[in-house]
Amino acid sequence: MKYNNKLLFSGLLSLALLSGCNTDELQELNINPQEVTQINLNFLLTAAQLGAASGGSAGDNRYIDWRTNIGMCSMAIQQIANAGGGIAPGDKYTENVETYTAPWDFIYGDQLKNLSEILYQTGPNGFDAGNKVNTRNAARILRAFLFHRLTDYYGSIPYSEALTASRTDGTFFPKYDKQKDIYLDLLKELDEASSALSASNPDEGFAAADIYFDGDIAKWKKWGYSLMLRLAMRISNVDAATAGSYVQKAIAGGVMTSNADNVIVPMATGPSEWTNQNGISRAFYPGDGGQPSYLSKTLVDWLKGPSAGSTTDDDPRLMIMSGGIINWSPTDVTIVNADPLAQKGMPNGKDATTLAEFEGLPAGQTVDQPNTYSRINTKMLDDGDPYMLMSYGEVELLLAEAAERSIGGASGAEGHYKAGVKASCQMYTIYDETLTASDAAVDAYLAARPYGGNKLQMIGEQLWANKFLNWWDAWADWRRTGFPVLTPTNYPGNETGGVIPQRLKYPVGEVAGNPNFDAGATKPNNYVTKVWWAGGPE
Repeated sequence: MKYNNKLLFSGLLSLALLSGCNTDELQELNINPQEVTQINLNFLLTAAQLGAASGGSAGDNRYIDWRTNIGMCSMAIQQIANAGGGIAPGDKYTENVETYTAPWDFIYGDQLKNLSEILYQTGPNGFDAGNKVNTRNAARILRAFLFHRLTDYYGSIPYSEALTASRTDGTFFPKYDKQKDIYLDLLKELDEASSALSASNPDEGFAAADIYFDGDIAKWKKWGYSLMLRLAMRISNVDAATAGSYVQKAIAGGVMTSNADNVIVPMATGPSEWTNQNGISRAFYPGDGGQPSYLSKTLVDWLKGPSAGSTTDDDPRLMIMSGGIINWSPTDVTIVNADPLAQKGMPNGKDATTLAEFEGLPAGQTVDQPNTYSRINTKMLDDGDPYMLMSYGEVELLLAEAAERSIGGASGAEGHYKAGVKASCQMYTIYDETLTASDAAVDAYLAARPYGGNKLQMIGEQLWANKFLNWWDAWADWRRTGFPVLTPTNYPGNETGGVIPQRLKYPVGEVAGNPNFDAGATKPNNYVTKVWWAGGPE
């Protein structure tokens, strides 16, 4: 029911005059006794952590993964391919409104909203000022991670005035901040928050609420400094001085040192399939999301190495990422061919007709896709499987790149590279204990593909492979490094003129509804305008 506020106020004023109420009593009459003024911060932290995997506690956990992480990012960087069915704008550079709207709606509307409340309640005017110091600083690190994800998707976004309307200055139409300014502040936030975390801080309930590290302050610090390293390297092509300063701080602060430090979100099959289950798994699972799960030809060929007729130079992850050529239904998984030599990826940018032409089939015939192409290993796709946000392997590879480029005092590039490859090959046991590569297998692989030649290309390609399943960040790495060198597709009627997408468009509602859009957004508002750290406008 809607009320006319002016009539309501007039009625209350008349009542006050007749009854002799004073101003304080009148004010009390105008307060909603059922309004929520304080929410359990432990609950909000858990909800935000869970929401960072698969999109949010407020909606379908498949949504953002299905439409954006998979539909755009995994296919734009050619690790997954789609010749029909599902949502696949990244495969053929086509338009899908939900793909570019989902991150905006879910990250602002769910995760960042919860974290904003934590920061308000633990700030100088909040109920828990000074009492939940670790909760506050963990929230700052997670907030930096999420804003970094948003700005990497879109470029300039509302940041400094975002999510302030309900609590502070009443800014319902926040201004846009330049990506450069956002990154500088995120790095500052990570520096301050990581330093402020301490086991001696008063913070009742933090360990029980923290589903990432169970309150382990040392691991939170490692993630804060590792994320600082990632952000510093992301801007290294456009702001070398700042990058060098923060790489140095990250190394001094202490980054991840093993796969035991990986940032992993535990998931479960219950009690709610919509919030607790793994959104990537649900997006791919037949009969649920049903998104096709064929590996790209680009990825499979890279994993198999230059000697296609031999396994001697195969990447140990080939039969970890691939479950084989599989018939997969809601009730059965039938492995048609698990021979590493027989693994075959689907080319990107094809529909049923052009795929048949590519495979050389007679006119009128179509490719039997389930019996032809390798699929993602179904052992990674159980609904209750955990969700990885960041890994130690990435950290080592970033240190290798920093050392090769003489950034921030990093050294020992080859050692970091080898450690990064090993960690990347051995991090999948969280899904199934059989999904691992032995030390001997990794050593043989490194010997078959020795570190040398174009070292930055080798590092860039390994970063690309490390982000399997974490495709949104693999897309960001590719946009920054240019590796691997990908051949774009040029499907008829595509939105980019045959250019691999460089960013997401802004949601239609934001374009039309925020009067600050025209003055501050990254433009032109299309898929090919680069973000700042990739060489676009600040």
